[in-house]
Amino acid sequence: MMNDGKQQSTFLFHDYETFGTHPALDRPAQFAAIRTDSEFNVIGEPEVFYCKPADDYLPQPGAVLITGITPQEARAKGENEAAFAARIHSLFTVPKTCILGYNNVRFDDEVTRNVFYRNFYDPYAWSWQHDNSRWDLLDVMRACYALRPEGINWPENDDGLPSFRLEHLTKANGIEHSNAHDAMADVYATIAMAKLVKTRQPRLFDYLFTHRNKHKLMALIDVPQMKPLVHVSGMFGAWRGNTSWVAPLAWHPENRNAVIMVDLAGDISLLLELDSDTLRERLYTAKTDLGDNAAIPVKLVHINKCPVLAQANTLRPEDADRLGINRQHCLDSLKILRENPQVREKVVAIFAEAEPFTPSDNVDAQLYNGFFSDADRAAMKIVLETEPRNLPALDITFV
Repeated sequence: MMNDGKQQSTFLFHDYETFGTHPALDRPAQFAAIRTDSEFNVIGEPEVFYCKPADDYLPQPGAVLITGITPQEARAKGENEAAFAARIHSLFTVPKTCILGYNNVRFDDEVTRNVFYRNFYDPYAWSWQHDNSRWDLLDVMRACYALRPEGINWPENDDGLPSFRLEHLTKANGIEHSNAHDAMADVYATIAMAKLVKTRQPRLFDYLFTHRNKHKLMALIDVPQMKPLVHVSGMFGAWRGNTSWVAPLAWHPENRNAVIMVDLAGDISLLLELDSDTLRERLYTAKTDLGDNAAIPVKLVHINKCPVLAQANTLRPEDADRLGINRQHCLDSLKILRENPQVREKVVAIFAEAEPFTPSDNVDAQLYNGFFSDADRAAMKIVLETEPRNLPALDITFV
């Protein structure tokens, strides 16, 4: 991220506080963002602003208790969601911006997409147009713990497992974070953790930053050879450091941004013994409902969601031992997979039949019902360019 003499590349660290946990049906309460250069020096003024809750929306009381932001405070300090969305959109669409946060891929980015969707902005363009990108520091911290833990203090939760809660990490590493769940406090804490990783493990930091890009990730994936990789993901669970060796079986038959991976630490015999219908049923059963049945060792990795993937030898033997990952078991699993290529067809068949999806009849929850048509995009542009007082006179139909 160097200044090319024209537009400087920047990081935009951000965080939302919301009135609930559902990105589509709950509403934002507060937004904060700080723009920095590539060395995390602050550029410009920090941004923090509130969103007035709509008259037909009831906040979740639990969310208010966590954030301390009441609907009355948001109403007094905030602006309506259309103005709130416009301010965020102007920040996110500055060229050459890498937009990041802490757990933003799974939460904050979904809030952004839904805020933009409700207010007639493209829900996705901010993350890729004009040389823009997104990244998530949560998986960076998980990867640092698993692959290069030296130089950082790693707190544990009450169960004795590593904790990646931002407030636990900042406390363990002597970083000021006195007002957790205030958006601006969380943004400053995220910047401090990014600085810590970049200082203590610069090679890992630079690798992960470069490989936030799906084209870089695609270059690592060798499906024909089932080339093993190390993958860090919260789906694996903190009990094994959120990490495993995986092998790519096939690209998803419908979603070109998803690759079907086999968790080599799992029970590979299931893929040989069970038919695709049984595998599909077991795969879509919650772990808590599996009973004595072992989980199916198959995982989709979405290369457009900044997953952590690296060459297999990035996970050193001593770190595999520390995390409790049996290297020989993983090697044996890989050998079995390569000797039984028919498993590939069986697993692809699981995903060839679409995952159960029921379109919502709630207009606020229809973001993922399909992409906007060109006609819809043109209509959205007209809405955004029209003065609010003139909106009732528009004769527009969305497809």
